[in-house]
Amino acid sequence: MFPIRDENPTVRSPVATITIIGLNIAVWLFIQGGGNVLPLINSFCLYSLIPGDLLGIAPPGTTIPLVEDIGCVLDGKGSAKTLITHAFLHGSWFHIISNLWFLWIFGDNVEDSMGKVRFIVFYLACIVAAAGAQIASDPAAITPMVGASGAVGGVMGAYARLYPRASIYTLIPIGFFITTATIPAVYMLGLWFVIQLLSSLFGAEGPVNVAFWAHAGGFLAGLILIGPMRRQDYMDEHRRLGGEE
Repeated sequence: MFPIRDENPTVRSPVATITIIGLNIAVWLFIQGGGNVLPLINSFCLYSLIPGDLLGIAPPGTTIPLVEDIGCVLDGKGSAKTLITHAFLHGSWFHIISNLWFLWIFGDNVEDSMGKVRFIVFYLACIVAAAGAQIASDPAAITPMVGASGAVGGVMGAYARLYPRASIYTLIPIGFFITTATIPAVYMLGLWFVIQLLSSLFGAEGPVNVAFWAHAGGFLAGLILIGPMRRQDYMDEHRRLGGEE
C-alpha cells in the first residue's frame, strides 16, 4: 500500500518537515551525486552505519564489496556520528523518493502536534532508536545501513497513535491491477508495522537487504515518544479544526 494523501488539517506550516526533506535532497544531490556510483559508494564508506565497525567487532582491513570491484575497507575507527548521518543517505532514486513521500504525508501532522523544535528532537531520537534496534539485531553486521526509513517509521508510529481514525487515501497494487481505497490510519500503519516486525523475526528480506528491525524500532519509538513530546493542548486545537483522531 502506498499513501497518496491524508485528510487531516494542520494549524501551522510544517517548517521542520520541509527542512528535513530539503536536507535529504541536498545530501542525495551534492554528496551522493544523485546516485552516481563513485560518490554513492564514497558516502556509504564515510557516513553509513556499519554495526560491526562502530562496535569494533569487525577487524581493521575488512573489505565490504559494494559494486563490482569497488567497496569499503574498514579502518577500525568507527564513528558515533554514523548513528545519525546514515539516516540522510539513500541508495537509489526510488529509495529517497519513497521515504520522503511518506515523511511528507505524515510528518506535517506530527510536527503540528509538538512544534518544529520538538519535532526535530523527536526525529533525531527516532533515528537513534531505529539504529539501536538494527545494531541489537546483529552487532557484528558489516552491511552498510542507509536511509531515513527508521526515522520515518517513528513519524508513522506517532501518527498512528495521534490520529488512528484519520483517512489515508491509498494506492493498492494487486498484481497488474491498481486500485485506490480510503483506509483509517491505524489499519494502514499498523499493517506496515506488522510486516516489518514479521520480516524482522522471520528474515523475509528477499533479494535485497532491508533494515526491518530499524523500521520496527523506529515505529515503536515514535509510538512511545509522542506521548510526552506532544503539546498537551494540541488535541483540543485539532478538534476545533475538525481533524480526525
